[in-house]
Amino acid sequence: MNAEWLVNGLVQYVVLIFSMTVHEAAHAWWAKRNGDVTAYLGGQVSLDPTPHIRREPMGMIFIPLITYALNGWMMGWASAPLSMQWVLNNPRRAAAVSLAGPLSNLAVAVTVAVLIRFLVGTGTISPGSLSGMGGSGVELGLGYVLWSFFFLNTVLFVFNMLPIPPLDGSSAIGLLLDEDTAYRLQTTIRQPMIAMMGFLFFFMIGGRLASPLIGALLSLLFIGM
Repeated sequence: MNAEWLVNGLVQYVVLIFSMTVHEAAHAWWAKRNGDVTAYLGGQVSLDPTPHIRREPMGMIFIPLITYALNGWMMGWASAPLSMQWVLNNPRRAAAVSLAGPLSNLAVAVTVAVLIRFLVGTGTISPGSLSGMGGSGVELGLGYVLWSFFFLNTVLFVFNMLPIPPLDGSSAIGLLLDEDTAYRLQTTIRQPMIAMMGFLFFFMIGGRLASPLIGALLSLLFIGM
């Protein structure tokens, strides 16, 4: 443990909390637009992380810190409550709500990618500052913060689109199904044991995929430059 490890952990934690808050606020906002005010009444149509942390303190405080201490990367979760009655009555609308979170992370990732390309193009930061291989001082710090926002929000988008419960992609499949089949899907994926399998899957493979994903994203980020 040293100062750099602590600073990197602080940056990762702030970015994670922001990114999960955006994700859940998008779920809550789109649910309200579609007739379920459960999350809205819980204060979760908000970029204030407080109501989100209050709902999931384990996933937003303890697990991120524990996984960073053990692995050097953070894993966490948050959730926006939906009325189960509304979900079962509107399974295809519920599927659409499930897409709002990942798409909000994609929007953040694309916005940050545009900013990174602009700053690199103007010489404000170097590509190496994103991976910690170049630059110094303010440039290196800015590069790490921007990369953390870009990388984590891309990861949240990609992983949440996987069709594995409880990830959002498992519910989003309902948009491709008829109403009755979507109903059966929603009742199945919300079983606690099935949801636990998704968390274990992410925990087991998340670290293994980090290095190849970082390389692929860096190549994609600077394509054409």
